[in-house]
Amino acid sequence: MTESALPDVWDVAKDVPRRGLLRLRFLPELEAEFLAAYRASARRWVRLSLLVALSTVLGFAVIDHWVLGGSRRGGFDFVRFAIQLSLVLFMLALTARRFYARFYQPAIQICAPLFALGHVWMAMTTTPEQLPLVAARLILVAFFFYFMLGMTLHAALRSNAILVVAYATAAAFGAVAPTVATYQLFVLGCANLIGAAGCYALEHANRVAFLERRRLAEVAMHDGLTGLLNRTALEERFRRLWQKAVQDRLPVSFLLIDIDHFKAFNDRYGHQAGDRCLREIAHAVREAAHRGPQDLVARYGGEELIVVLFGADRAHAESVCRGVIDAVSALRISHEASDAREHVSVSIGAATLEPDSPLSFAHEAQDVGVQLADRALYLAKARGRNGWVYWDGTHEREAAPGRTEEPFRDAV
Repeated sequence: MTESALPDVWDVAKDVPRRGLLRLRFLPELEAEFLAAYRASARRWVRLSLLVALSTVLGFAVIDHWVLGGSRRGGFDFVRFAIQLSLVLFMLALTARRFYARFYQPAIQICAPLFALGHVWMAMTTTPEQLPLVAARLILVAFFFYFMLGMTLHAALRSNAILVVAYATAAAFGAVAPTVATYQLFVLGCANLIGAAGCYALEHANRVAFLERRRLAEVAMHDGLTGLLNRTALEERFRRLWQKAVQDRLPVSFLLIDIDHFKAFNDRYGHQAGDRCLREIAHAVREAAHRGPQDLVARYGGEELIVVLFGADRAHAESVCRGVIDAVSALRISHEASDAREHVSVSIGAATLEPDSPLSFAHEAQDVGVQLADRALYLAKARGRNGWVYWDGTHEREAAPGRTEEPFRDAV
């Protein structure tokens, strides 16, 4: 398997990490895919972490009443129960499946800093003797943000930056003694440095694992020789494509492509040359035919390739046929054993399924589309190869085989 055989896979495995992995940021489409996968896998851990936060809030309520006491505990209780406990319960509710994907991340980036500000307020309003005890909780909050709430490093850094700035502002206005504030800010800075480093390493490992899983999935879905989709991946993706075509009432066109006299090419030049030829033609077909994000290009078997064009009518399909013929011709791969022309050429059969087709199931639509394109391909071969035939379904007619130097095109 060569790098040229699997361009998409190697883009993921090599280019993406070099461009964005060290900054913990992928290209937009891949970044969205990673975040969706990462957040979905973290949902149960986040829910457990919020239950831990709930027990911690209640635990500190008990220990504050026992150890701190004093007249200030009423203010503590207001912050703890009216603000922090409400925030934890609210976030816990957002971990439900129907809310989590859409609402949890935007909400946690607001609720986390508010939770931290509650601790800063308690530190500002406690007595100098109790301040070291209360301020120590800020370290717990910082680590909780980095490791327990399912936030990315960037989101956790923003929340902790608000925490540090708020505490520093309180110290600047005299709410905390300067010497105590300086010491605690230094400790809090060290905690953030350690927490950020650990969070970076963890997210980096998650991103590498995501890329590896994606690379393996790409390898499993692609043909090892040509780098195109294999039959299994084609069928899986076509199901989604057909559902969308039916929903949007758009046509779908099929192009079945066969390399002319490929067996003779292998016999004349050897199988290694045949493999190189197939790879080059697959790349040329992909470049010429893959015009939209929904389009599919796959190896259908042997020397046959298939193109499925989303939203493509007859004019679009014939335009792609013309582009494929020209792209293969431009390769100028010598083929002395061909009776079609002196260079390697292809024959194409094309057909279109309209959106009002009664074929409601994807496998039925694929079978019919391939069958019609195969009929057209048979006629293209019979007419001398190096060209295409479009099957319009109005009538059928045979054609005598013949040699052509220029590509032909026809409709039956």
